[in-house]
Amino acid sequence: MLKELIQLRKEIHQHPEVSGNEAKTAQRILAFLSKYKPDEIRTNLGGNGVLAIYRGKREGKSILFRCELDALPIQEINSFDYKSINKGISHKCGHDGHMAILCGLAKKINENPIEQGTILLLFQPAEEDGSGAKSVVTDEKFKDIKVDFAFALHNLPGFPLHQVVIVENTFTCAVNSIIIKLHGKTSHAGEPENGINPALAISEIILAFNGKIQEDISQENYCLITPIHINMGEKAYGVSAGYGEIHFTVRSDSNSFMKKTESELEKIVAAIAIKHNLKSNIHWTESFQANENDLEAIKYIRKSASTLNLAVLEKELPFTFGEDFGLITQQFKGAMFGLGAGKNSPSLHNPDYDFPDEIIMTGTSLFYQITKEILHA
Repeated sequence: MLKELIQLRKEIHQHPEVSGNEAKTAQRILAFLSKYKPDEIRTNLGGNGVLAIYRGKREGKSILFRCELDALPIQEINSFDYKSINKGISHKCGHDGHMAILCGLAKKINENPIEQGTILLLFQPAEEDGSGAKSVVTDEKFKDIKVDFAFALHNLPGFPLHQVVIVENTFTCAVNSIIIKLHGKTSHAGEPENGINPALAISEIILAFNGKIQEDISQENYCLITPIHINMGEKAYGVSAGYGEIHFTVRSDSNSFMKKTESELEKIVAAIAIKHNLKSNIHWTESFQANENDLEAIKYIRKSASTLNLAVLEKELPFTFGEDFGLITQQFKGAMFGLGAGKNSPSLHNPDYDFPDEIIMTGTSLFYQITKEILHA
């Protein structure tokens, strides 16, 4: 099994596609699944998503396992023979490995059919830009899906190979990005009083946002606000700018506090814009809900890892990156957990990162054990 899954993983790695463009990746998944005969396959789910459904002979609980189809707009610098052939695009988050793990689960279920219940394997599009989970759960082709538990894993460089990382409650943070547009009036640089320049407003917004930061995630109301991009005026030294734009990324360890923070930031922008006679426009983008793990789902992960004699790390604090499985854990009882990718591995989203094939079977076996724990309970 492992040889077949490694071959699939390397083929996917060599042909990466960014969010919303994963059509060929989905075709590769469908070609693999055709050998392991799901009872039903739904395609073009939320874009390029694929849902494979395995049904037992009797009714029982329904379990969803999810992985991601998309790669990142990063130029790979590795030199191995399966390096990305698509310029400026590569699998630097390990989604190629996550797909291989789920395909391994399909093979295991095909070889050991379940007697009761339903297992759903979701190959989700567009995780990296935060749009994929929403597009799937709102798709008409998904509306009739009933799920008792939903699970996903993420490989974690910096942790020992095969180690299972569990976080009760929030696994990954809520992340949302704000685009602020400030409309003033352009004028001659020698007569700035005849215009409305957004420069002071931009500086005040930066300072006000900075005052909202609470960067210690071990404390209550964690909030990290990172300036990302500023654009103001043109490189025309005789012209006083009449337009400015500023982008931030905002992080919180809970969905409720993120909503509160979003409202407060919008009020700050509105007040500063009025003060400087500017018209403001706000747009939120690339939104990721916090993965708020269900404690019952966590118990199944913990028990399965113990049965397989896997080392478990009970991590106290959430990871600060965003992952749109958080929207699925709002829809269904579920949990995301980590799988160690090696202490000396390059970090996620780095141009030299590569998913370690050694943990493919670990992930597959753990997912399969979870199905046994739930369906036979």
